[in-house]
Amino acid sequence: MAWGYPPCRGGGVYRALATPNAFAAAGWDVTVLTVERETFTRYTGADESLEALIDPSIAIVRTPFLWEALETDVRRWSWLRAHLPRVWRRWIKRRDQMRDLPEVGYAGWRGDLEAAAARIHADKPVDLTVATANPATAWMAAWHLHEKAGVPYVLDQRDGWTLDVFSGDRVHERGSKIGRWETKLLAQAREVWFVNEPIRAWYAKEYPDVADRMHVVMNGWDPELAPTAADPVPAQRPLTYGYLGTISKMVPLAEFVAGWQQARHDDEVVSGASCSLRGYLGFYKTPEPKNLALVQAAEESGISFGGPASKTEVADVYAGFDVLLLILGAGLYVTSGKVFEYLATGMPIVSVHEPSNAASDVLRGYPLWFPAASLSADDIAAALVKAGHAALEADIETLRAAREFGASFSRDRQLSPRVEALTASIGVPA
Repeated sequence: MAWGYPPCRGGGVYRALATPNAFAAAGWDVTVLTVERETFTRYTGADESLEALIDPSIAIVRTPFLWEALETDVRRWSWLRAHLPRVWRRWIKRRDQMRDLPEVGYAGWRGDLEAAAARIHADKPVDLTVATANPATAWMAAWHLHEKAGVPYVLDQRDGWTLDVFSGDRVHERGSKIGRWETKLLAQAREVWFVNEPIRAWYAKEYPDVADRMHVVMNGWDPELAPTAADPVPAQRPLTYGYLGTISKMVPLAEFVAGWQQARHDDEVVSGASCSLRGYLGFYKTPEPKNLALVQAAEESGISFGGPASKTEVADVYAGFDVLLLILGAGLYVTSGKVFEYLATGMPIVSVHEPSNAASDVLRGYPLWFPAASLSADDIAAALVKAGHAALEADIETLRAAREFGASFSRDRQLSPRVEALTASIGVPA
């Protein structure tokens, strides 16, 4: 069960795509339960090229999903929304908060999801369900089959439901509706997966009785982004610094721009370089205004915004970069799936995020990692300069070592141990 399945273009889609593919490759008969394609083509933007990467043996069941807050077709609006939009927005938020499982925007999906899961199980009995968040509503199909038919389930929690991965605060108390649901869901899960050790450790401390069933399943990079077979070679001037991903309001874009401008002033290599930002400015099709204005104002300093890239274009996008920019929001528990794609390239990586960010644990030991000591313009500029010179001057041994380091983070290496363990514990014959 996964809400963000292809053609969703969000960052979490790659995990939702790879997980059922891994089970199918291991010989399982896999059905994916998700939402209809229109959810993405209408509301968030879609990457239809991802659908070609779905294992052809997988059956896909799509359920209706009404995303009222993002509906822009006024012919579909209710009278209340058209005439009293603020009242309408408060009403739908309150309505979702009053549900048994309160999740604003997604709670209404639960009924269709559970009904579809029941039909799938009636047609062909299910041995195991794996439910990937976000949203947590996706878990309810797994819970439904467990309660009605005793089907074991895995919660692919990824980040955290009651944990704010940016602030480290608990956002829902244990006694709240969400807190009680999380306690029930974790207690009955066969396994619970998280993307990094800091999040797993937080949950293990909060739920010690479930700690032995909690596992880290990092995101990893996908096979189509594997480095080329040819030996790596140093870059040539002028250099291109590049970023590929979603630039949300949590990303320190203003700090990066200030550091970039400082580096261009300080260093001859960077002064002749360009910076290419690719992806989405925000989570939706319409660019986030503040970041869009910031990017446009920085064009004179060599920064350009090239828009999103489909999955089939990703390898070509990386091939056009010489230095990669890992610009992330603050948070001890934040890793980002982008760090693994970056490692697969073997290129110099500049970290523009708080040093305590969980991505630092992944990158530590990478021969071409250049972390900014802080988010000050001077520290960001220093990292940019060091990475630029490394791109031009690194020897072949260092470049090879970088690729070897990155190879250990392929997504299949992250998923395989859990697929093998679940196959053994469920007792499905190979």
